[in-house]
Amino acid sequence: MPRQVAPPPRRMAQAAPAKEWSGEDGASGHPLMTADAIRRSAQNFDRCVAGMWPDAARRGISQQSFERFTADLTPDLRIMDLMDSQPEFTKAVWDYLDILVTDARIARGREVLAKNAATFAAVEKAYGVDRYIIAAIWGIESNYSTQGGDRSVLNSTATLACIGRRQGYFKDEFLAALEILHHGDLTPQQLRGSWAGAFGATQFMPTAFKRFAVDFDRDGKRNVVDDVPDIIASTASKFKKDGWQPGQTWGYEVEVPQGFNYLHADRAKNYTIAQWEHLGIRRAGGKPFPRATDKAFLLAPAGADGPGFLMLGNFRSIMRYNPSEAYALAIGHFADRLRGGTPFVQQWPRQERVLSRDERFELQQLLAQRGFYRGEPDGNLGGETRKALRSFQASIGAPADGFASSGVLDRLRGR
Repeated sequence: MPRQVAPPPRRMAQAAPAKEWSGEDGASGHPLMTADAIRRSAQNFDRCVAGMWPDAARRGISQQSFERFTADLTPDLRIMDLMDSQPEFTKAVWDYLDILVTDARIARGREVLAKNAATFAAVEKAYGVDRYIIAAIWGIESNYSTQGGDRSVLNSTATLACIGRRQGYFKDEFLAALEILHHGDLTPQQLRGSWAGAFGATQFMPTAFKRFAVDFDRDGKRNVVDDVPDIIASTASKFKKDGWQPGQTWGYEVEVPQGFNYLHADRAKNYTIAQWEHLGIRRAGGKPFPRATDKAFLLAPAGADGPGFLMLGNFRSIMRYNPSEAYALAIGHFADRLRGGTPFVQQWPRQERVLSRDERFELQQLLAQRGFYRGEPDGNLGGETRKALRSFQASIGAPADGFASSGVLDRLRGR
C-alpha cells in the first residue's frame, strides 16, 4: 500500500457554466440541494476530491493512478438538476411495457441470442441463470449496446461525491470507479455512462462491477462494456448472487375473479400456488400451473380492471437489479417473448388517466386527513400509499386494489 501522503495541489476547477445548470434549488428541498449549497460545494470540489486520496490509498490505488485519473475532473452541475428532477407525470404500466417490449427489440434480441448461442449456453451452465432474462436485461438497458450514457463515470461520481444530497453513497461509487481504472479492467474512454454512474451493456454501477463482474473469456480483464462473454457472464453472476433459482420462471399472468379481496395483493403475502387457486386465481389463457407448491405474491399493477400476476422468487431477483415493479414485469415479459411466448392475454385499462404529480400529492394528503396514510406526502406512490389506498377503498366498499385512479381521487375529494 502506498504511503498516505497528500498528492500535489490539483488545478482548481471552475464550476460548470450556468447554462448547463438551472442555478435553481433542487425539488427535493434537501439543504444540500439549495442553489447556494451547490455553488459552495462546487467551489470546494478540488479540495473534496483531493481529500479522498487516503481512502483511495487504503484500497490499493497508487498515487500515480490517483493523480492521473483525477487531474482533469470538473464538477458537472447539470447533474444536480437531473438528480432532483420531478416528472409531472409518470407513465402507466402499459405505456411503459409498450415502450420497452417492442417487436423490433424482440427481433434484435433473438438475433443476439442466436449469434451468441454458444456463450449463452456456457454461461447458463456455469451460473444456472436463464439466457432469456440476461438477453432481456441487455436489450432494455442499452438496446444491445447501441444506446447508453456518454458521461465520464469518474467525473459524474466525483461530482456526486462532493456535491448534493447523497455524497456518502457516491463517494463509494467514485472510489470503486478509480479502482476499476487502476486495475486496468477498463479505460477512461470505456468507463462512460449515465449521470448517476451506471455503465456498460447491462448498466453496472462501479460497486456492482466490483462485486459481480467476471472475466469469463479469461483475457485478464473484466469488461462489461464491449466484451460479449464478460457482459453475459457478469450479468448472470449478479443474478445468481441475488438468488436466481435455476429452472424456475419469474411469474405468471393470472385471471383474478370478480369480488376478489385485493387485500391479499401484497408483496408480503407469499402463498403457494395451490392456496392462490383456492382463492379463485387461475392462470390466464386456461393454462395449468406447473407446480402447486411454488410460493408467489399477487401483483395487480393496474388494479381490478387490469391483469393480475403471480410473482415467484425470481421476480424478486429481477427487482434487485432495479426495484421498480414495472421494470421487473417488463424484463420478465420481454424474456418470455424472446423465448417465443405470446403477448399478455388480458387487456390493460388504457382508458385510465395517469395522475399528475400534484394530484398524487393531493391524494396522499387526503388519505392522511382521513387517517389512512401516516407518511409525509411526496407525490410518489409507494407501498405505504398503496396500503393506505386499499384501506380507504375497503372502507367505501370498492375493490381494495390500491390503484390510484382519477376515480378514487374524486371519491377522496367527496365527489
